[in-house]
Amino acid sequence: MAKVAIISVAIAALSVLVGERVLNISKRHLVFREVANKHLPNCVTLKNIEHGSEDITILCNGLAFISTGLKFPGLPTFDVPGRIYTLDLKDPHLKPVELRMPRNFDLESFNPHGISVYTDPSDDTVYLFVVNHPQFKSQIEIFKYGKDGASLVHLKTIKHELLHSVNDIVAVGAESFYATNDHYFSNEHLKTLEILLLMPWTNVVYYSPNEVKVVSEGYHFANGINMSPDQRYIYVANIFNHSVNVLEKKEDNTLTPVKSVTLGSLCDNIEVDPKTGDLWMGCHINAKKLFLFDPKDPPGSEVIRIQNILSDQPVVTQVYTDDGGVLMGSSVAAVYGGKLLIGTVFHKALCCDLK
Repeated sequence: MAKVAIISVAIAALSVLVGERVLNISKRHLVFREVANKHLPNCVTLKNIEHGSEDITILCNGLAFISTGLKFPGLPTFDVPGRIYTLDLKDPHLKPVELRMPRNFDLESFNPHGISVYTDPSDDTVYLFVVNHPQFKSQIEIFKYGKDGASLVHLKTIKHELLHSVNDIVAVGAESFYATNDHYFSNEHLKTLEILLLMPWTNVVYYSPNEVKVVSEGYHFANGINMSPDQRYIYVANIFNHSVNVLEKKEDNTLTPVKSVTLGSLCDNIEVDPKTGDLWMGCHINAKKLFLFDPKDPPGSEVIRIQNILSDQPVVTQVYTDDGGVLMGSSVAAVYGGKLLIGTVFHKALCCDLK
């Protein structure tokens, strides 16, 4: 009888432990979250963008760069190579233009994820940094935007053991950047276990030709990353912690934690308005709907704006939401000239008027 009692207690304890873990995962993944639609005026889907628009970044002249065709484990994918588009937001026709890739680049394995641009202040040369996942590995491609406005010149591929699961990137020089790793492990099975255990093991890496080092860690799936207009602060999306972390950039390129701002959503990429310093984030309402895709109950989209993030009372505003009927799986939001551009992991891209 004693053995039976011990076994019963052990089973009950295990059941409680498993139940607690399932409940914690559900909370972290926001699996029960639903939101009402909150649309904006004059929204139009962009032509030619049918296979995702995972990341978008906009130059000060209104020229947007868009990465498309991301293939990511667990998400819907299409048998098409990745592409980079530009979009002139000053052109009322809003027609994305596919950039011509160089002949010496392997386009068939091109799997673009996060992107960032760096404009050289000495000659205004625009460098495009792209997180690339050929065969689901991680490397960084550096391109130069062609003077013809229609092509990219491939300059360099960067691989490093510390850049093993890169999600997003922010360029801080012609060959230097900060990047987020969204997993600690490289093995796909261990990656799944890592998410289920919700271990805060992911990090931010600084790279330059002279130095590569981990500069911040302890994230629940480090995701989007960007920089303040004065280049003093780095922002990192801590997606399963439902927050964005603010870090101060030091002279030796290390990062010192400043604060964490709660968002209440699963926010992906970060774009920063160069005029106001506001953060704009494309967010996922419910991770279950994203990773267990059902076209009858699709993942929705959400855009969050953060004003005065460095103040004692940042203002977090839900600007746009959709239940998936218009836009599935938003991953990025960027603004220019009164327009809001929203990108997705595997769906379309939307451009709306903010007023």
